[in-house]
Amino acid sequence: MSRPYIKKLSFTLLDSITDKDPMVQEQVCSALCSLGEAQPDETLRACEEYLRQHDKLAHPYRTKILRAMETILSSHIHDLDKDTASAVILLASSEMTRTKELDCDWQQAASSVLVAVGKRFTNQVMEEVLNRFQPGMLPHSSVLHTLANLSMSNAFDMVPFLPSILSTMLPMLGMAKQDALKVVFCCALQHFSESILEYLANLDQAPDPTVRKDTFGADIFGAYDFLFHHWLQSRDAKLRLAVVAALGPMSHLLPSERLEEQLPKLLPAVLGLYKKHAETFQISKSLGQILEAAVNVSSRTLEVQLEALLVALHSQICVPVESSSPLVMNSQKEVLRCFTVLACCSPDRLLAFLLPRLDTNNERLRVGTLQILRHIVNSAAAQMEIKKPFILSSMRLPLLDTNDKVKRAVVQVISAMAHHGYLEQPGGEVMVEYIVQQCALPAEEPQKPGPDGEDLAADSVRAVSIRTLYLVSTTVDRMNSVLWPYLLEFLTPVRFTGALTPLCRSLVHLALKRQEAGADDFLIQYNANANLPSPFALTTRLLVVSSNPYLGDGRGAASLRLLKVMHQNIHPLLGQRWETTMPVLLEYLDEHTEETLSLKEWEEKLLVFLRDTLIMVSDNVWICQLSQEMCKQLPSYSGTPQEKNFLYKCIGTTLGAASSKEVVRKHLRELLETARYQEETEKEGLACCFGICAITHLEDTLAQLEDFVRSDVFRKSTSIFSIFKDRSEHEVEKLKSSLILCYGHVAAQAPRELMLAKVESDILRSIFQCFNTKVLGIKVETKDPALKLCLVQSLCMVSQAMCSGAQASSFHFSRKAELVAQMMEFIRAEPQDYLRTPIRKKAMLACTYLVTLEPALEEQTQADVIHSCLHSVMALPPGPEGEDGVCQESLYLDTVCALEDLLTSLLRQNMTPQGLQIMVEHLSPWIKSPRGHERARALGLGACLLQFFLEHLQVSTLVPFHNLGLLVGLFAPRCADTWTTTRQEAVGCVYSLLYLQLGYEGFSRDHRDDVAERLLTLKDGLVHADPTILFHTCHSIAQVIAKRLPSDQLISLLLTMFESLGDPDKNCSRAATVMINCLLKERGNVLLEKNSRSGETGDRGSRPSLGCTGT
Repeated sequence: MSRPYIKKLSFTLLDSITDKDPMVQEQVCSALCSLGEAQPDETLRACEEYLRQHDKLAHPYRTKILRAMETILSSHIHDLDKDTASAVILLASSEMTRTKELDCDWQQAASSVLVAVGKRFTNQVMEEVLNRFQPGMLPHSSVLHTLANLSMSNAFDMVPFLPSILSTMLPMLGMAKQDALKVVFCCALQHFSESILEYLANLDQAPDPTVRKDTFGADIFGAYDFLFHHWLQSRDAKLRLAVVAALGPMSHLLPSERLEEQLPKLLPAVLGLYKKHAETFQISKSLGQILEAAVNVSSRTLEVQLEALLVALHSQICVPVESSSPLVMNSQKEVLRCFTVLACCSPDRLLAFLLPRLDTNNERLRVGTLQILRHIVNSAAAQMEIKKPFILSSMRLPLLDTNDKVKRAVVQVISAMAHHGYLEQPGGEVMVEYIVQQCALPAEEPQKPGPDGEDLAADSVRAVSIRTLYLVSTTVDRMNSVLWPYLLEFLTPVRFTGALTPLCRSLVHLALKRQEAGADDFLIQYNANANLPSPFALTTRLLVVSSNPYLGDGRGAASLRLLKVMHQNIHPLLGQRWETTMPVLLEYLDEHTEETLSLKEWEEKLLVFLRDTLIMVSDNVWICQLSQEMCKQLPSYSGTPQEKNFLYKCIGTTLGAASSKEVVRKHLRELLETARYQEETEKEGLACCFGICAITHLEDTLAQLEDFVRSDVFRKSTSIFSIFKDRSEHEVEKLKSSLILCYGHVAAQAPRELMLAKVESDILRSIFQCFNTKVLGIKVETKDPALKLCLVQSLCMVSQAMCSGAQASSFHFSRKAELVAQMMEFIRAEPQDYLRTPIRKKAMLACTYLVTLEPALEEQTQADVIHSCLHSVMALPPGPEGEDGVCQESLYLDTVCALEDLLTSLLRQNMTPQGLQIMVEHLSPWIKSPRGHERARALGLGACLLQFFLEHLQVSTLVPFHNLGLLVGLFAPRCADTWTTTRQEAVGCVYSLLYLQLGYEGFSRDHRDDVAERLLTLKDGLVHADPTILFHTCHSIAQVIAKRLPSDQLISLLLTMFESLGDPDKNCSRAATVMINCLLKERGNVLLEKNSRSGETGDRGSRPSLGCTGT
């Protein structure tokens, strides 16, 4: 692009700078900068010319153009030619001094342009600026700003000008009358001093390495003297802060003797400002610089002033901070920097001042002192090296403080100590233990953000401690020997459970580093570390806490990872195997969350992993030691029932792998003697333990249970006299129920062929021996529902075990009738007006398994079972509302499922039309019940039985379904029941019956009949309670029945429906009328033919009865 074009384009943009919309103004500036990126010289020329030509352009717009010019210059100063630079310098100088106002944006923008040009064209800029900085005349404030900023941005080129600038400036100080101008002079002196210090610090790179500090000493002292004696006492707070900001860097340039001479006055004066100013950043920063200057000249004054300095600085750290703004935080950092300076020159006196203040009970003082201590541990490491034992011992009282702010501060101090070798000293272990204790604190509840938006939970003592432990473990190499294997000691004590996840993560990192170093470094010498947990204790602990894997920030995965890396220290044969099995477990946890994980499935996976581990080891001594450790740890989990339950399962698994019968019996006996039978979860865990152990040690498990029942422990517990002396009756029942449950689990888990041989002679005999109490030779029936429930549950497990074996079909169970009778007794004893316990459900499940065993139940017994179970469930009132109602509803549904299973199990024994009719006859009174909820339940059961019969129908020869009409006649009128669910179920029953008829006619099971399928579409019409729609639908259902019902079933259907004309539900009696009319209309001719064939004798035959068993 040509220069005229750039100028035209720039002028067009600049004309739009006055647009009223601020967005347009910003876009114009952005476009100018983009144009300047491509053509910097031409764009700057255009801007310069535009500002000269538009002399009346308002200040805000001129400021924006100047800011754009500064941006272009900052990026392309090296592309600028000398002529353009000269033009820009003249323009900026003119713009900067056109107004006498102080500190306006327009002046600052012009000054910034000069500073940007001065980075390359220093001499030209200085020539122009010094023209406006003449001796004897107060300069424009912007000139001073420009000189100050130039010295900061380009020290090497500016410092040679400073002697003459300073000599010119000194007389001007007395001429300044306005406080604002005085502030500008102070800022200039501050920046000049900082520029000189930067130059002197980098003399090796400076253009003139002969420059020395004393070159400026006289002028700087003159300025210092004026500022200190005249302006520091000003009433204007802004001026006082500007003066003290200048005195800080100026103190480094004062001659040594002058500084020493001034310090007794300077230090108290600066400290006095703390009382006058709430904003103390500049004071603290300057004080730090003065202290550094004093130390550099080995001032003796510091020793005299030290106490006052420490008191003032300490109070600044301990003052309550109301916000975490950057200015406040920076002020705190500057105060701490002062302490660093003092620590380097007077470490003994500093510690003598600080450490006694750790013993105070005042929170602010203790927290502030800890902050200072942490800082000097980090920043004055060399001076504190020989003080380490002294500092460590001084932490004794802060470690006992329960205040959260103090705790956070203590943790931060310990973190600093870890980086500098303090924890390698005697007593360092106490600090590590403190960190672990804080990691073990209860997890915080989610909180709202604090007033400054900070995350309070992220800054909690626990969160800070967890981060500190991991940071120290992973980044501080010198801590490896301190933490390994010491951190292992914290894994097993229960009080450190909350710290398990961070401990495991740190230990995994440490272990991997040890492995990289070599096998010898990784192997733990247990003889030399008596407090370390044994391999067995470690395995047990990590496995048990993994059973609830998402607790404590995911301790399951963390524990398993540690277990995996520790394989070499646990057993040398496990490494390769765990490389295969452990990742599968970890992947499973990654795939799930706390909400989706099934704890039962997860526990089973862990037990499979344990079983696989034991097989891999195959060392009886090792396995016995592991089982002993597991038993030893049991009391530790009394506060966590779920984990204790899992540990019992682990003990059973481990004992199952042990080959020593003596060890197995010993541990089983101890478990029985020490178990807390009153705890439901522990009772369940103990029973699971015995069941799992019985897989390989059935004889020993049964023998130990038998010995315990005969032992003094049990006898004393169950004696009538000791009931009142040693234990309450309730505790005795708990003991009995636990033993009964143990036998149930033993039967469920033991090998089937071995179990069948023991079931009657040992298992059942012992179960009933525990259940029945004899007092003076008389049998006393228990009233404890929990004991009953345990008996029913155990018998259910025993029955299921007997049925599931390969020899079940040939097994003759002589006590079958006795057990069934006992279950019926329990069911009849249950209250009819509410459902509180799962005794009904469990008893029916037990019967479900029992009925399949030989010998078969007698007909009357079978009828009694059906009658009792139906009455126990059907007569229950509708479920209550509310939270309890939800639990009862769930229990009710489970109980109904158990009843369905029992009825289908009985039906399976007689899969004939007669067998089906017997079942329906039992349901008949409930189907016709005047209570709607009873009819709905009965229809639901009927639908279930018919569906089961249909699914399992096997017709070897074509036989008639002789009672079809009878069954259809019972269900069809219910299609108009007042309850919607009953109507729906009734249609389903008719649907199943029609397909049963098709099955008996020889059609395959997957055959679909168009006429019968119509019933499914008619179901939708039964949703509505409108009588017109309802009876129209019933008419259509009758048409379907008429088309598919065999002629020989018509009379029995009609006669059954005639009985429904007197149904207590008027809807059903009307529906029966509609259906009878439809059937007579559709199939009346068949009846006429039958009548004509039978002649005048008209033998009507006998109708099968759908008798009822009563409710």
